[in-house]
Amino acid sequence: MKSYRKELWFDIKERREFINITPTVNQCLLESGIQEGLILINAMHITSSVFINDDEPGLHLDFEKWLEKLAPEKPYSQYKHNSFEDNADAHLKRTIMGREVVVAITEGKLDFGPWEQIFYGEFDGKRRKRVLVKIIGE
Repeated sequence: MKSYRKELWFDIKERREFINITPTVNQCLLESGIQEGLILINAMHITSSVFINDDEPGLHLDFEKWLEKLAPEKPYSQYKHNSFEDNADAHLKRTIMGREVVVAITEGKLDFGPWEQIFYGEFDGKRRKRVLVKIIGE
């Protein structure tokens, strides 16, 4: 069995962003040479997420509104965690959106359903962040 590991780095300009990382993940798969196996993509920061969904801007705005209703950023004083930082909402949003995804690899391709894409979700940005890609298989 072969394995492949790569860290993807992103310069996040806004506090919250959704980035389609599917093309980059596909490039990692190509570099790995693995034809059959599994790929794990996980956020390496506690205030960010990796998830699979449709690449549709309206849906991304819906995520933003929905998450903000569930865990509003302000007022900062509503969270005990914010006595040290101002990102408690980002920790909660990450919990909702998830830490990682695992995708089957079949015949050298991501074995997706229709419209599925991989996204990096950032909830406390404005700095450099990373994602781990780990591939195992033959």
